[in-house]
Amino acid sequence: MHHLVTEQTNSASAEIDTLSTLQIVELMNQEDQKVAAAVALESRSIAKAVDAITARVATGGRLIYLGAGTSGRLGVLDASECPPTFNTPPSLVVGIIAGGNKALTNAIEGAEDDSAAAVSDLQSHEFSSRDVLVGIATSGRTPYVISGLRYAQEIGAYAIGLSCNPHSELDLCSDVVIAPVVGPEVISGSTRLKAGTATKMVLNTLTTATMVRLGKTYGNWMVDLRATNIKLKARSIRIVSSITGLSEEQAAEQLNQCNGEVKTAIVAAKRAVEPQDARDLLTRAQGKLRDALKTTTLEGAKPST
Repeated sequence: MHHLVTEQTNSASAEIDTLSTLQIVELMNQEDQKVAAAVALESRSIAKAVDAITARVATGGRLIYLGAGTSGRLGVLDASECPPTFNTPPSLVVGIIAGGNKALTNAIEGAEDDSAAAVSDLQSHEFSSRDVLVGIATSGRTPYVISGLRYAQEIGAYAIGLSCNPHSELDLCSDVVIAPVVGPEVISGSTRLKAGTATKMVLNTLTTATMVRLGKTYGNWMVDLRATNIKLKARSIRIVSSITGLSEEQAAEQLNQCNGEVKTAIVAAKRAVEPQDARDLLTRAQGKLRDALKTTTLEGAKPST
């Protein structure tokens, strides 16, 4: 592994143990500034991946993350944040980590080398040709991830490889490879640092851009959020109020009439129709709020009272 960029020694931190606390912090910050630039260089590959994910999800497929260690944990994290943010079912974006859920908080020795486990893990999730797999391997050579990507291609699923090393083994088993090269870590080989940050940025972009393309936002408003706590309920009211022009009290009442559904409340208010007719307009517009606000009113729709 000595040839991997992520395993190289960083000359800037060669004497990090002799630095003051402030100097260590400043050094790490300087290194972290390289991450965004590295991700930016992968914009075209990321966009290609987003288009593939969007197309598959729009026709009934799912997005599955597969990784080991830090990579696996980041995949599970991103997947777990989609339901409250975009009101997606938990089965739509799924994170699988080598070694199972126990590996989320404990290192499972040898799990990343278990090639057979990747296939069985995917099969246990009923992974199919309709789905997209994002195999996350900072090194680009993790056997667990390589095996999963190969299986994805074998069954006709779309395979996306995510690594922080160029020209890796992922290239041979992926339909598209995203490889932000962030350079050697401040602590040699500790890829939870810059590589982990780059991975998180890429995963954020994959799901967020996909959800935008699927109509889960209106402008930059989170109109498909699931209001499961006080903060999110308050946010729902602000969103409805801002888009419709209703007072916050009126917006709260509109949401109450629409079972807390932000998009339904907005369409009902803006189009002056009953909640069910608003839902029908959204269905006709494939869930895209902007289109639902422009479509012709449904025949027989009742004005709201």
